[in-house]
Amino acid sequence: MDVFEAIKKRREITKYEDRPIPNDVLERVVDAGYFAPTGNNLPSKNLIVIKNRETLDRLAETTPYMKWLKEAQAAIAVTANPEVSKYWLQDASIACAFIWLQCVEEGLGSAFGAVFNNEDEEESIQRESYAREILEIPDENRVIAVLGIGYPKEHPAPKKHINREKIVRYEKFYN
Repeated sequence: MDVFEAIKKRREITKYEDRPIPNDVLERVVDAGYFAPTGNNLPSKNLIVIKNRETLDRLAETTPYMKWLKEAQAAIAVTANPEVSKYWLQDASIACAFIWLQCVEEGLGSAFGAVFNNEDEEESIQRESYAREILEIPDENRVIAVLGIGYPKEHPAPKKHINREKIVRYEKFYN
């Protein structure tokens, strides 16, 4: 599959088969995040691979919107250290996107569990602290997201996109 096909095929998958992910497949997914670019080539991101069922079940309680982790066969927590790079949030976000696309390439599904909340600092602290304690993440790292991974139990239809003309501009915002 080429990259553009993976982009078009990507869906948020929240129902997974009870089927283990082979280690070589999971490691390619992890490497997609590892090889994702970073601002100024600074290593601000960290990836934590989780396969332990008990840990996945506990992480499902990080937010009310991550219950699907109870079905996932694995997860990757993506953290970033603002002390390493001013582009920490972008670095982690790009890694998440690359991980998600590699999941599509491997025939896996993924769901994005946002932990960091830029608009509600109190909620972000609560969510991050919960995940930080479970995964023993150092205080200087922000917990950006946990991506659930597994073989899809279902394949959602493509979502209807907003008209391209409302999103894509050429040369200037207003033409």
